[in-house]
Amino acid sequence: MLRDPLERIGRYRLDRRLGAGGFGVVWLAHDDVLEAPVAVKVLTENWVDRLDVRERFLSEARLLRRADSNRVVQVYDIGELPDGRPYFVLEYADGGTLADRVTAGPLPVAEALRLTALAARGAAALHEAGIVHRDIKPSNVLLRSSPGGSHRVLLADLGLAKSLAQASGLTLAAGSAGYTSPEQAEPGSGIDARADVYSLGALGYHLVTGSVPGPPGKVVRPDRLRGDLPLDVRRALLRAMEPDRKLRWPSASAFAAELDRLAAEVDSAAGRSPRRRRAVRTGLAAAVAITAVAIAVSVTSVVLTRDTPSETVRVRDGSGRITAEVPRAWSRQLRDSGWNPKTLGLRDGTEPGLAIADDLASWQDLRSGVDGAFIGLSEQGDVTAEVRAITHPECHFGGTRTYTGARWHGLIRTWDGCPGEAGSLTEAGLTPTGGGQPQVYVQIRQDSGDDATERVLDSVRVAG
Repeated sequence: MLRDPLERIGRYRLDRRLGAGGFGVVWLAHDDVLEAPVAVKVLTENWVDRLDVRERFLSEARLLRRADSNRVVQVYDIGELPDGRPYFVLEYADGGTLADRVTAGPLPVAEALRLTALAARGAAALHEAGIVHRDIKPSNVLLRSSPGGSHRVLLADLGLAKSLAQASGLTLAAGSAGYTSPEQAEPGSGIDARADVYSLGALGYHLVTGSVPGPPGKVVRPDRLRGDLPLDVRRALLRAMEPDRKLRWPSASAFAAELDRLAAEVDSAAGRSPRRRRAVRTGLAAAVAITAVAIAVSVTSVVLTRDTPSETVRVRDGSGRITAEVPRAWSRQLRDSGWNPKTLGLRDGTEPGLAIADDLASWQDLRSGVDGAFIGLSEQGDVTAEVRAITHPECHFGGTRTYTGARWHGLIRTWDGCPGEAGSLTEAGLTPTGGGQPQVYVQIRQDSGDDATERVLDSVRVAG
């Protein structure tokens, strides 16, 4: 980390730190001569006396320059600070990274395929220049604004890259978990451009499912994480991630061409094929049913307390562990006898849970207007991770935000524009402020009135 308060590097005026890696710190800077933003990567101070690290740092700039492609981040300048640390000046990608995009959850299938195809064409440009990247993942795929509001997709961070001649005799393992081909994890096996094809398949898998794939040979089929995924998309992604590189797509270009073809098919099928629309709706109903199917059918009276404001009611599950406050208009029906976290992807079993709504019979039908909430406890697993993976394909995704309250922190994801325009849908995963268990899953449906999400989450209590 840079400790000295640098304000300028050469003619570049530093603005703010963008990030740091194993050997370098990247700054957003301004080129006062050309009047343009740039990124400046500087070797960190603790490595200044290591000649091997210095050479590796400079090698990244040389490889980027050798690629000389508008699909790869460009190097504008290179230099050295007075203390001997080298730096190089890069094209600034103002649109963030694909890691930023996928934080909000899986992308629309066609968009995910096209972005992966563009990254694959960037890898192909590297391969044509005799370079294998070795570390393609969402955080190393950048977006830069273009005229007209579109983005260019750029490969970046060649800190692990090697010339193909060098890569054929590599003896050290390298890469990032989930994106690394099996040959990269086996020192001495040698790698070629097909190692990047594996990483590109993992990239596409992550964009489509919202999840990092498992290790080679143990990857969960992507259609099991996203029910509306076409069969040919599943096949294309899994072929790219074949443990045996002889069975993968022969090149990044061939993979890109297939992804573009599939993206066009997805757009066409979303077109207005009745068969396609039924398939998507089935997947949507299954996603929403995680509460309605799991909750017992008993209906009990709503628990009221004297200190509850007149416009809200306090509800409690049958075990007495969960309490919460909801708008009074939601309190016509209460189901209080628990749920099975397996429906969310967690451990099989029965845990405390409740659902309260003005019409529980219509809960899992997004075409119906319902006001209500489901709250379920989980003593094991990562509820937030499971919530992040939920998709509702026929609804409009409204975004992800963090939640921080006195007792809980977590993730909130919202959708609207569902079939029939039946209000909004909110999914939330809550973890105790101090960490640990139990965690809480919350689903909220709202068709009328002011948004009560924060008030409901703030009111959730769990007894020991």
